[in-house]
Amino acid sequence: MKLISIVGVRPEFVQAAPISRALAGRHREIMVHTGQHYDFRMSEVFFRQLGLPAPDYNLEVGSGTHAWQTGQMLIRLEEVLASCAPDCVVVRGDTNSTLAAALATAKLCIPLVHVEAGLRSFDRTMPEEINRLLTDRVSDILFCPTGAAVRNLANEGIVEGVYQVGDVMYDGLLHNLELARATSHLMQDLGLAPLAYCFATVHREGNTDNEKNLRAILDAFGDSGELIVFPAHPRTRKRIEALGCPLAPTVRLVDPVDHFGSLLLQSNARLVLTDSGGVQKEAYCLGKPCVTLRENTEWVETVEAGWNILAGADRERIGRAIRCFQPPTTRPPLYGDGHAAEKIVEILERRLI
Repeated sequence: MKLISIVGVRPEFVQAAPISRALAGRHREIMVHTGQHYDFRMSEVFFRQLGLPAPDYNLEVGSGTHAWQTGQMLIRLEEVLASCAPDCVVVRGDTNSTLAAALATAKLCIPLVHVEAGLRSFDRTMPEEINRLLTDRVSDILFCPTGAAVRNLANEGIVEGVYQVGDVMYDGLLHNLELARATSHLMQDLGLAPLAYCFATVHREGNTDNEKNLRAILDAFGDSGELIVFPAHPRTRKRIEALGCPLAPTVRLVDPVDHFGSLLLQSNARLVLTDSGGVQKEAYCLGKPCVTLRENTEWVETVEAGWNILAGADRERIGRAIRCFQPPTTRPPLYGDGHAAEKIVEILERRLI
């Protein structure tokens, strides 16, 4: 079996690694990097750290508006897909890379596989939600991480080719956490003690491009009086600097961290604050209470289980959550058994060979 695997941003690199390991020595995987993340710290270092093969193609699309970026990817992907003639194309998640690859693949009548299918925030103002909806609609094989994702697809009339396999990011977390603990010295480098800080990420446009939201989040961090370790996406840092947002002494802006560093910081934090879907899920798997800086989440089961609370970009709600949020003592296994990647490869072999 020859397949093309599309990646473009950090969560996709993490998702791709377990499947690449499961494919190794059995099938041919052609890795295509769209270049959606083009900063070294946001891209190449992840390939090295996760043991991913170097991309066979790097489209080097870079930054731009959603329309420009997606259009450039469509043009460049079409040429690669047509020349390689794969048995299928694998996309994951909900990025512009996902949508562009899905459209290009569907137009060429190549079987399309969507990993992490069926997620819904039910907020169509989020570009990611549009990407999820459209990608699922044109996919031939849909691998869902949870039962909720399967139900979302069924409610939209998508029942053929749907499989609940668990979450490949959970596979990756189990594999990578011990490596991170053995090889990374980030905690020592930053002078941090376990459970003595909160870990924060803020990168979604709805927060970074909205001055009111960004100021409210930063003010809430400062109000808490707790040490907030905040690895800032380059775009987020630029926005903070451009707006002249004052940071409390307890809010510690640090450079972006690699995947191992992120896992270490989360696993040692008292609490996680984020607007990232992937970080919400990682926090749950690591047993860390999570405050989501959004009004909705695609990972609804983490909220239902009591380990994630939605605080939006509201200063008072965020502050109250930092002070008072306590998850229950139980944490059900929501994301499978750590073997989602192997299940995905076995199903592809049955369907495509």
